Amino acid sequence: MPITYNRIAGQNIERLAALSDGIFGVAMTLLVLDLRLPSPGGIHSERELWHAIAAGTPQFLMYLMSFLTLGIFWVGQQTQLNHMTHADRSFTWIHLVFLFAVTLMPFSTKLLAEFITFRVALVTYWLNILLLGVVLYISWTCAVSSGLLKSEIGEKVMRAIRRRIVVAQILYACGAALCLINTYWSITFIVAVQLYYAIAPRLPGSNGGPGEDAVNA
Repeated sequence: MPITYNRIAGQNIERLAALSDGIFGVAMTLLVLDLRLPSPGGIHSERELWHAIAAGTPQFLMYLMSFLTLGIFWVGQQTQLNHMTHADRSFTWIHLVFLFAVTLMPFSTKLLAEFITFRVALVTYWLNILLLGVVLYISWTCAVSSGLLKSEIGEKVMRAIRRRIVVAQILYACGAALCLINTYWSITFIVAVQLYYAIAPRLPGSNGGPGEDAVNA
């Protein structure tokens, strides 16, 4: 019986992980390029230098927020890949769409940094995060339905990973909605959500089981 190309394409999970690491690394590096040094010609005293540095605070805040965003999604993506034995063509292409969303992060970051008080810029940034979350959720659903997971992965871990994505996206949406009041409120809320997921504190009553580890990854 002949074997179709689509059945054998895109199965190497290690190559997909390597490509992902490279794209995440480049995207994270591009973020820092938008941090501008004060112009030497306009600085004549320590006080003026401090004022110039303070004026660049919005750009640094955007850099920090986006670095946390990419770090959180990189950990979430690696959590998925680490629970898989192999990939298939469908999963690989879904994951490439996810990486496409990763490459958009420097653009949405720069847009928000330049127009930090504009709701359109904040919503564009949130849509970038939403795209990352939606595609990550779809990729995990594809991995589960296609039988790409390791045999020892239980239902609790599957649900925990889905729940982690959904809860995070709900929180991000709440943060984006705050731009109706003020974009700085949105940014503060989003950063707080990111710090929570980055630190991943153990909540009272948690049992430290594999489900919790997946959620806090």
